[in-house]
Amino acid sequence: MKDRILRALEKSPADYTEIRLERRQWTQVSYQNEDLEHLESSNDAGGMVRALVRGGWGIAVFNQLDELEHYVEEATRIATAVSREVLEPVELAPLPPLQDDLPASMEQDFRAVSLRRKQALLAEYNDILRSNPGRLVMTGARYADLFREVTFANSQGTYLREERPDVTFRFMATARCGQDIQTAFDSDGSSAGFEAALSREAIPEEVARRAEALLEAKPAQGGVYTVVLDPLLAGVFIHEAFGHLCEADFLSKNKRLREVLCPGRRFGPPDLNVIDDGDRPGLRGNTRYDDEGTPRHRVHLIRQGVLEGFLHNRETAKRMNAQPTGNARAVSYRFEPIVRMRHTYIDQGTVPFSEMIAGIPQGIYACSAFGGQTELEQFTFSAGYAYEIKDGKIGEMLRDVVLTGNIFETLTRIDAIGNDLQLLGSAGGCGKGGQSGLPVTVGAPHIRIRELTLGGR
Repeated sequence: MKDRILRALEKSPADYTEIRLERRQWTQVSYQNEDLEHLESSNDAGGMVRALVRGGWGIAVFNQLDELEHYVEEATRIATAVSREVLEPVELAPLPPLQDDLPASMEQDFRAVSLRRKQALLAEYNDILRSNPGRLVMTGARYADLFREVTFANSQGTYLREERPDVTFRFMATARCGQDIQTAFDSDGSSAGFEAALSREAIPEEVARRAEALLEAKPAQGGVYTVVLDPLLAGVFIHEAFGHLCEADFLSKNKRLREVLCPGRRFGPPDLNVIDDGDRPGLRGNTRYDDEGTPRHRVHLIRQGVLEGFLHNRETAKRMNAQPTGNARAVSYRFEPIVRMRHTYIDQGTVPFSEMIAGIPQGIYACSAFGGQTELEQFTFSAGYAYEIKDGKIGEMLRDVVLTGNIFETLTRIDAIGNDLQLLGSAGGCGKGGQSGLPVTVGAPHIRIRELTLGGR
């Protein structure tokens, strides 16, 4: 295959050509209530050619891996036609040629585990989820694994092959009392083998318990509070409300946002550091190289409270006179790479959790993330559940907790950052530009925010 790829690149008449091939194997098992709902084992293969001619991209997507030269010609023909109409010709930041081969690191290769064994494991977890039904009216359990072998080569001399494993599981429980319906869920994900799915009994047990507890929880009272976010909610918050604003393909097209997001401007306290990191073995979404062949490295979005950098692919790096950061990612060979986050998190602070809540006479401890939306700098997030903080102690459970505000104002109101950083995967993924379910990791320590608006009754 390597010789075939190199021959196709050598014959390309385009100014720049890249070929990305992918072989995929996956399995999925899911239960709804006590019933086996889905059992699947599948594989496919395909690729994408991108050609650049006089500043215009041409793309060909295919499943016939033995016709590479034809698809290089097709992508070049499209790029030639596009170049006649392009108003802003694309240029790429320089990148040295690279050669590498990266096999997956798995203690127990899930491809060697039978589908029956995976089903049996999930059935055990599902039994735990349903072991004390109480007021539960619906439960769900899901396991999935995906093995991707990605080969990338370009006309500038780069040739890379990388294996990318991904394992996820998710549990959900819905409880009902009269007209009151409450749902709890939890999930996890890793760039690892089948070992990542073992010994997870505590998760379905906690999900079922929490669904029942939410029926007894008090609805939150709206107002302005000092709020402590747990590591998961803080990680989702920084990813959704701030990280997306730092993706340079979006930023470069929004003049008003560029005027706000000026490197060197202070956005938070001196101990606030926000990082996007690409190469952390075992974390979901981890790979050594992005889908343009750029090595991934750590990017400080905020360093000591000051905005420092953005996330780039080769195109935005050239446009903004920056270095590529390794953030060009695609969910599969069917999509072109766009600027995406990887492992985005608030870095470790120094404040113990007990000290963080000790000085709060009346506040909120918000946990997990149920959903939310952002509109430029405005955000709204729903916590999965929460607790009152009274006189420095954790109090009763709360529900219907919705946090809202302006991200830039909110960052300046962070007044304590915990010493308990957690990096957390999930069974979902990031969505952008029609590409959903991209594996990412989020994280943070506990953080405390003054004067945060809480929607509620």
